[in-house]
Amino acid sequence: MSDVIKTRREGGIIEVTLDRPKANAIDLATSRMMGEVFKGFRDDPELRVAIVRTAGERFFSAGWDLKAAAEGDEVDGDYGVGGFAGLQELRDLNKPVIAAVNGMAVGGGFELALSADMILATENASFSLPEIKAGTLADAATVKLPKRIPYHVAMDLLFTGRWMDVQEAHRWGLVNEVLTDEQALRDRAWDLARLLESGPPLVFASIKEVARAAEAMTFQEAMNNITKRQFATVDVLYDSEDNLEGAKAFAEKRDPQWKGK
Repeated sequence: MSDVIKTRREGGIIEVTLDRPKANAIDLATSRMMGEVFKGFRDDPELRVAIVRTAGERFFSAGWDLKAAAEGDEVDGDYGVGGFAGLQELRDLNKPVIAAVNGMAVGGGFELALSADMILATENASFSLPEIKAGTLADAATVKLPKRIPYHVAMDLLFTGRWMDVQEAHRWGLVNEVLTDEQALRDRAWDLARLLESGPPLVFASIKEVARAAEAMTFQEAMNNITKRQFATVDVLYDSEDNLEGAKAFAEKRDPQWKGK
């Protein structure tokens, strides 16, 4: 697509690589480009899973590009259709996204990883929210992180800006798996993506919509919305060929053939 955003497509999988030396920092133009890529992923019925990764070994991403900000990029400027880094506020993204983190995920880079559904990381990965030291708010992380890990651990990271190494991140469940190096990380990300590609896309869509909406609901409200088919993805699922196929395949003791319809 460009020198900055590279894509690799294989079957129903798209790998999106941010390559912006030296630290994979994200300015407004880069964020808008990423948004168009992820919007295309969301809207393409042939694509089922995305992997987001970055080039280089030292930085996954340093987050917001402070050099670009000093040259005129406004922190509340136009980040594009998906918000910061193309994923943070992309509406109705009901497909699985895997983040493959190698190196330091700092500030907005940490928030980019948090925008994924699953996080794989190398042994040299680390995470930090240094915004507190610059007297500003790590906005998306402040919303998301206390819902991902214990509240007091999240507040520690937000209040102090300290570093969290990958082993601690894994211990708190923030990272799904720790891999030895970048090649092992990339191989595992693709293996996982292929597994998800073979799964039922309509169920994945329902899982994402229900999980997202339920954050603002009581348990009973969420259950009522499911049973009354108030979620669009659930309504589609329950009337789908795939829903019937799952039951038939189970009864016939065979692998299901998902069509996404």
